[in-house]
Amino acid sequence: MTERILELNGTIAEESWFDDDVTPQLFKDELNAGSGDITVWINSPGGDCVAAAQIYNMLSNYKGKVTVKIDGIAASAASVIAMAGDTVLVSPVSMLMIHNPATIAWGDHAEMQKAIDMLAEVKESIINAYVLKTGLSRPKLSHLMDAETWMDANKAVELGFADEIMTRAKAEPEEETDEGEEEKKPPAHNSILFSRRAVNNTLFNKMAAKYGQAEKKPNMQEQAQIPAPETETGRSVDELMERLTLLRH
Repeated sequence: MTERILELNGTIAEESWFDDDVTPQLFKDELNAGSGDITVWINSPGGDCVAAAQIYNMLSNYKGKVTVKIDGIAASAASVIAMAGDTVLVSPVSMLMIHNPATIAWGDHAEMQKAIDMLAEVKESIINAYVLKTGLSRPKLSHLMDAETWMDANKAVELGFADEIMTRAKAEPEEETDEGEEEKKPPAHNSILFSRRAVNNTLFNKMAAKYGQAEKKPNMQEQAQIPAPETETGRSVDELMERLTLLRH
């Protein structure tokens, strides 16, 4: 039986508004249109986490083998769907992103607390899918989500979100080596993991090192021995550093 190909391209939503959204019902119809092993190509920025959970469950309960191939991006809710694959392959030029769920809430403090509690539970359900695939600890995964973590193909495989990196269909013939000559090893690949929080912290640390610890240099008034005005304007560096520290924490 020929393996079927399914494509998941676009935003994931409960209902399609612009005819380019991926909905659970549309995906279910395509999934149940045949049988046998399937390959699901994913290129999606994410979307509704509940709709993504439905698609994840469809693939998890599918009787045939499910191979997921990420050829562009699997971000946010789309990364959850990718975890349903028996085998997850990533293109060498693809990206995978995980972060905390978000919502819009309105009302008094009680309504805000309900939204906070709801998001906490949604996050735990998302971590369930990541744990089953990666084997990473829940605190580790929670930290990666807090930081809004972007992974290239190598990092996705390294952390267990993917199993292999896709290779070109036509491989170049191997060169013969003389006896006694060591076979050349392929170059090592550097993985990339981008954390928005890490970038912000690095910026704060650099600013603190430059403006908080640097010696005060004489200004033009001091060099010309012109007395400073009696009225002080602006804020001192120490005061700004105190404010910066408060913003960081």
